[in-house]
Amino acid sequence: MGIFSRFQDIVNANITSLLDRAEDPEKMIRMMIQEMEDTLVEVRTTSARVIADRKTLERRIGNLQRDAEEWEGKAKLALSKGREDLARAALAEQSSIQETLELAHNEMLLVDEQLAELNDEIGQLQRKLDDAKAKQKALLAREQTTRSRLEIRRRFSRDKLNAAFEKFERYERKMDDMEAEVESYDLGTKDLAEEIADLERDEKLDEALAKLKAQMDSDQKGKE
Repeated sequence: MGIFSRFQDIVNANITSLLDRAEDPEKMIRMMIQEMEDTLVEVRTTSARVIADRKTLERRIGNLQRDAEEWEGKAKLALSKGREDLARAALAEQSSIQETLELAHNEMLLVDEQLAELNDEIGQLQRKLDDAKAKQKALLAREQTTRSRLEIRRRFSRDKLNAAFEKFERYERKMDDMEAEVESYDLGTKDLAEEIADLERDEKLDEALAKLKAQMDSDQKGKE
């Protein structure tokens, strides 16, 4: 039965292995569920048609049984009237109906087998469908939990990083304050190197002044 080829593939599939190979497990489950539901509708529709065919066949069998009984009654009537020829003809009609009835019974057996197979396949598909829906809920719950955990970890890491930055900035500020305090003590004062440099400059000025005075005295004496 061609209608069940796609159905059998779904029923025989291992849902867990399919999810492991799927790039988007949630999307994969939704697609499988949709396909299962569509197939379930097809199978139920086929089952309804087969059940309707069975009812028609059942009515036909009932009519054939009544016809066979009627021809048997006619054969008995003909014999009771001494008409063996008519009785033989009536029995021939009954035999033909019995053959048709036997074929109808065989057809009924096939229909019952088909209905049993349909019922079994519907049960399998329904179980697989329930399993897929259960996995869908579990997957969504797992995804939400994972997202929450990831967000917490991200927030925690970001907070730690911010705290480290703030701590470093506070340390830099503390060092700036200490350096500023040291520099404040140096305001208006000279260090040793500067004082020695001043002395050297004063000494050079004294030498230059003495040299200038000596030159002027020498020039004055020359004029006299």
